[in-house]
Amino acid sequence: MNFDAVVFDMDGVITRTAVTHSLAWKRMFDEFLRTRAARCGEPFREFTHAGDYLSFVDGRPRYKGVDAFLRSRGITLPFGAPEDGPGRETVCGLGNRKNDFFNQVVESEGVGVYESTLLLIRDLLKRGVKVGVATSSSNCVTILEKAGIAGLFGARVDGVVSARLGLRGKPEPDIFTTACADLGVDCGRAVVVEDAVSGVQAGARGNFGLVIGVARENNARELLAHGADAVVEDLSESNVDQIDRWVAAKRGREHCLPPSN
Repeated sequence: MNFDAVVFDMDGVITRTAVTHSLAWKRMFDEFLRTRAARCGEPFREFTHAGDYLSFVDGRPRYKGVDAFLRSRGITLPFGAPEDGPGRETVCGLGNRKNDFFNQVVESEGVGVYESTLLLIRDLLKRGVKVGVATSSSNCVTILEKAGIAGLFGARVDGVVSARLGLRGKPEPDIFTTACADLGVDCGRAVVVEDAVSGVQAGARGNFGLVIGVARENNARELLAHGADAVVEDLSESNVDQIDRWVAAKRGREHCLPPSN
């Protein structure tokens, strides 16, 4: 086998929570933007999935997502503190309000999973490949436990772990490299599976053995352009042997490159 571990993103790759996140972000930002527009006498411009969520929020740590979107609209707010209540008009306050909306949906509707991803994970484990999860979400433990799959992962690096260790968020590779370290595997012998542009960028920057993009947003070209080595619309399109061939092919291409001066 040409690889020893696979590190999966969670939302949109393992669990069907990416849509829930997008809706929670929209509800929070639309409420904020409507209030601000009325107060400032400005036209209201809604938060959109394609233009705003995917461009500024998807895959990023929560407060970085808030800040990136606000900057895109020319809005400056105090950063505040992680303890800020959801009613405060700070970066942290808005992020915490979004998290409240997200948790309300999860509590009422539960957590769906991608069965194709779980089939692949279980096959990897049977073949002796280590499996980890790396996500910007601070809700990772709750989500995995509600889905009944927390026991599948030998390493977990999430928003809580990142805050404790001072890890940089995507597109930096810190959460993936830390997951590999926890699994005891060299990054060059590990595969990253991601659905966000910021995630495949992180995989590329970390010099992993392979970066697989999952194009659930009809964004295969964008994922390939930003660092994915292979792209599928769903992980049912791949299997352990196919991933092994992709890793070998990438390694072969790298060995064929001329030496740099």
